Amino acid sequence: MTTLHNKTILITSGGTLEKWDEVRGHTNLARGTMGCYLAETALDLGAKVIYLHGYFAKVPKSHPNLRLLPFLGIENLTDQLRSTLTAEQIDAVIMTAAVSDWIVDKMLDQDGNLITDTGKISSDNPPIVHFKKAPKVITQIKAWQPATFLVGFKLEHNADPDYLLERSRLRMDAWRADLVVANASHSLYTETTPHYIVPRQGEVEVCADKKTTAHKLLDRLSQQGREAVSHDVSF
Repeated sequence: MTTLHNKTILITSGGTLEKWDEVRGHTNLARGTMGCYLAETALDLGAKVIYLHGYFAKVPKSHPNLRLLPFLGIENLTDQLRSTLTAEQIDAVIMTAAVSDWIVDKMLDQDGNLITDTGKISSDNPPIVHFKKAPKVITQIKAWQPATFLVGFKLEHNADPDYLLERSRLRMDAWRADLVVANASHSLYTETTPHYIVPRQGEVEVCADKKTTAHKLLDRLSQQGREAVSHDVSF
């Protein structure tokens, strides 16, 4: 029987919002659907869930074992993850959040002057925005809590299965992830799109839609937990 009793799972969901000023910023189209399915399924299986969610992300229905932690940009998300993972025992981290690849480095006005007042940039003078590459927060998870079971999600523009699996395995090593779920970018617009559950060892599992992926993934975590108990270690 699948169960996650006595397990605490941290799930990140939705997209980051990188602010330009107090009313504007850039984000992505992630809505937190997968994260929400995962959280609600984990709760149904008896887990305690810490749900870190972006500004526009779907939020699971209220539950006594659910803790909601909102985040804005990637720096805020990083701080939330660091503080939680260094203070609490987390059995598994599932990183479904779509974090920005770029954050604001500086903004200039049309004359090349640095904009320092970001209360609200004048709409009469469009800014010139300089970006810099955002840090990859998922690569720090194992440093903060080495024993946690880490699941990463890899979203790619190319839907070719071989490409998705190749990219997943590359990221698995870079992230030190225990498992990666791969899917194509059109999954942002539909429920029914293939998701590939890629473990370090064993066969890849193909799921037809988001709900199935959530259930299959948590079933794997439950199985991992049962195997860990037989070896007297935590998953």
